[in-house]
Amino acid sequence: MIDRIAALTLLDAQSPEPHLRAHCLEAEAVMRALAAHLGQDVALWGLTGLLHDLDFPHTKATPERHGLLARELLGDALPPEALTAIAAHNDAATGVAPTTVLDFALRAAETVTGLISANALVRPDGMRGMTPKSVKKKMQDKAFAANVCRANILECEKAGVPLDAFLTLAIAAMADLAG
Repeated sequence: MIDRIAALTLLDAQSPEPHLRAHCLEAEAVMRALAAHLGQDVALWGLTGLLHDLDFPHTKATPERHGLLARELLGDALPPEALTAIAAHNDAATGVAPTTVLDFALRAAETVTGLISANALVRPDGMRGMTPKSVKKKMQDKAFAANVCRANILECEKAGVPLDAFLTLAIAAMADLAG
C-alpha cells in the first residue's frame, strides 16, 4: 500500500487547485477520525479520503470518468476495497454503487467537508465552537451550500455512525486540521 508521503506526491502531481487539495486533506482527516471511531484501519481509510479526488483535475469535463480514472491511476497502490470506495463516491456517474461501510463512510466524509467549510465561512469564529446543531441547521437550509448532497452526508448512518456523532467527529477532525 502506498504511504502518505507518496500519496501526497501523487496527488500534487495531478496539479489540483488549492481548494481541491484542501478538500482532499479534509476528507482524509474525517476518514481517519471515522476509522478510529469504528475500529477500522486508520491509515487505509485516511489514504482513501486523501486520494478520492485524485483524478478530478482530469475529469472535470467527463464526470462519468471521475473515480474510475483515479482507480486506474492508483493501480495496486491501494487495496481493492479502497479503489471501489473511490469509484463509488461518484456512483451517479460511474454506476459503481456503494455497498460497504468504507463506501458509505467515504461518501459521507467527503461530502460533509463542503458543508462544514461553508458553515465556517459564515460564522464569526469560523470552526471554533462549531456544533453539530449548527451544521444540522445549515443542512436544513437547501439554499446554503446548495451543491452539497445532504443524502450523502446521511449515509454516515449506513456506515454505522449516527448523524450527531458523525458531525462531532467531522468538526473535530477538520478543526484540528484548520488549527
